[in-house]
Amino acid sequence: MNKPYVIAEAGVNFYDTAKVRDVTPLEEALYYVEKAKEAGINAIKFQSYKAGTIASKMSPAYWDITKETTKTQYELFKKFDFFGEKEYGMLCEHCHKMGIDFMSTPFDYASADYLNDMVDVYKISSSDLSNIPFVEHIAKKGKPIYLSVGASYLSEVEAAVRAIKEAGNNDIALLHCVLSYPCKNEDANLNIITTLKRVFPDLKIGYSDHTLPDDTMTILTTAYLLGAEIIEKHFTLDKSLPGNDHYHAGDPEDFKKAVKNFQLINTILGQSEKTVLPCEMIPRREARRSLVLTRDMKAGEVLSQADLIAKRPGTGISPASLDIVLGRKLLIDCPEDTILTWDMI
Repeated sequence: MNKPYVIAEAGVNFYDTAKVRDVTPLEEALYYVEKAKEAGINAIKFQSYKAGTIASKMSPAYWDITKETTKTQYELFKKFDFFGEKEYGMLCEHCHKMGIDFMSTPFDYASADYLNDMVDVYKISSSDLSNIPFVEHIAKKGKPIYLSVGASYLSEVEAAVRAIKEAGNNDIALLHCVLSYPCKNEDANLNIITTLKRVFPDLKIGYSDHTLPDDTMTILTTAYLLGAEIIEKHFTLDKSLPGNDHYHAGDPEDFKKAVKNFQLINTILGQSEKTVLPCEMIPRREARRSLVLTRDMKAGEVLSQADLIAKRPGTGISPASLDIVLGRKLLIDCPEDTILTWDMI
């Protein structure tokens, strides 16, 4: 396995932390890029939308309103839709300067079009999986697509994949996702990763996470062990803030833990071929056993079972060759505890 491609979903969290630090949203977004890079993250992702094109004015909330009290989707999106092509262009430029990939999920055609000059990969939200005309529009741009598949039936996933392929695009990754904010641990359903790998063997499979960060980032680590090649999680610089995407997001320290876990796993998994490793050569020789004499013996004596015992080190004749040794004569005098070698018999 190779270390997974890690995406920090900054979304629009920077608007809130900008108020805490008394800076502009753009300054804060640029700071998010820097902190993501420091945490060892591969890409930072934002969201490109306008409230008027993503939700009707009476669209009800579907999140935990004890954490995010806004009652309609439109009201919430209206708070965070001030960025446009200019701002995302500046974020893209800063990402490239910092050596981290820039991503932003488009939620309308205009955003999808202007992002074409900025992103190497298009991320499509679970909420747009069934928005086939929009999916096709993005697919025709010919860039890789990461498609989250939360809150969907397998038949709907297959329909979206088919639409992308029929648009001439075969570079697709599916991200298992549970569209619940936050996602309870018992709902994480990580086995879907293996299901997607079985059903779509020609596609990359990943995981977009909405669970609360655990102390050792075991959930993300497990997703990787199950075969997720892409790991995405919401990203904030202050998990204590109220708001839809702060309380279930990971902060830089959480992401650092996850990245270290991935690196450790990548180190310890090693190779699939069973063989003797270089580090085992000396222990193999010293800890294995050889046939050793149980008494003093003279040249010409015939070796019997009672004359032999298997002891360390393994520098002599292996006990595996006992049947060959039994009944043979010693060529030289040998004291008790002699490690037998082939030139002695």
